[in-house]
Amino acid sequence: MTTTRSSALEALAQQTIELPSWAFGNSGTRFKVFGQPGVARDPYEKLEDAAQVNRYTGVAPRVSLHIPWDLVDDYGKLAAHAADLGVSIGAINSNLFQDDDYRLGSLTHADPAVRRKAIDHHAQCVEVMNATGSTDLKVWLPDGTNYPGQDDLRARQDRLADSLSQIYAMLGPGMRMLLEYKFFEPYFYAMDIPDWGTSLVHCLALGEQATVVLDTGHHAPGTNIEFIVMQLLRAGRLGAFDFNSRNYADDDLIVGSADPFQLFRILNEIVAADALLGADVNFMLDQCHNIEPKIPGQIRSVMNVQEATAKALLVDRDALAAAQRSGDVLGANALLMDAYNTDVRPLLAELRVSSGLDPDPYAAYARSGHQERIARERVGGSQAGWGA
Repeated sequence: MTTTRSSALEALAQQTIELPSWAFGNSGTRFKVFGQPGVARDPYEKLEDAAQVNRYTGVAPRVSLHIPWDLVDDYGKLAAHAADLGVSIGAINSNLFQDDDYRLGSLTHADPAVRRKAIDHHAQCVEVMNATGSTDLKVWLPDGTNYPGQDDLRARQDRLADSLSQIYAMLGPGMRMLLEYKFFEPYFYAMDIPDWGTSLVHCLALGEQATVVLDTGHHAPGTNIEFIVMQLLRAGRLGAFDFNSRNYADDDLIVGSADPFQLFRILNEIVAADALLGADVNFMLDQCHNIEPKIPGQIRSVMNVQEATAKALLVDRDALAAAQRSGDVLGANALLMDAYNTDVRPLLAELRVSSGLDPDPYAAYARSGHQERIARERVGGSQAGWGA
């Protein structure tokens, strides 16, 4: 059935996008992190900043946490603070890349004691999940090698499989493991989970509660990401997205900033598979804002995802299927391009106004004076950032 404007509005009204707590701290580059006035000083203030994004966009009701960056004494209190702000705790992200013991690996390390330390860290993350009501444990494995012969590649996979199985056994009913991949960095000869296939192989071995998370910045230049999206949806194992943007490497830039057409193509596969809603795919941002202001950067990111989604929803699916069946190459392509070239900003403005929101979230936040207020009030203490 052809998607109509009204059904597009209905789907957009139900779309949600999860925000990363670390987007509201000082972070974003391996070379220099530039501090900014008013940056959050603790997880409570990070949630307050995320709530501002939700206030003006209306579609960002969850916030991912990163452990140990977001350690607090009482996670029940933190979850209650989130609820008071109108948001909730989303995925819990583990950290396997900031401990000296992990220099040669964490879950894949040859030393059982180091592997045990990394596994125990995930037990801590599951405790946070239980305390906050989170259902997703997100694991990005930075392990790998820099030199041929440095370690036995197969042995590392065997150790990884064993470590993941122990973590998987910690999950309660209704919980999921989201297993991320990255083709290079921090290691440059071989990453232990370099691609979606390796992640999928481990997920299939673990069980139904293990799914792949796709970071749009974690691919080689020229990779057809929408093909990967299609295959993971086909296998029923696409658990989540980490939306950002890249040009050369994992740049953590605002989603859609470098290649908005790629973002549209990805969302087109999501919509075509009827996976935008109710398919247990968590749409998340994974970005750091180093030179741009943080709350506005997240608002712009949410708006970019909404615009790409709206365009994908406006594709005439019946006409496209007919063109594809008849071999009308240019006609089929034109149908996609017609949707992509549609100015959907008026459509989204209509959606926001109908929800009691300003039609332009970015401009509304700029007028609010909130940025100036937190710059005045958040003086003293240590601003949150890498490792905090």
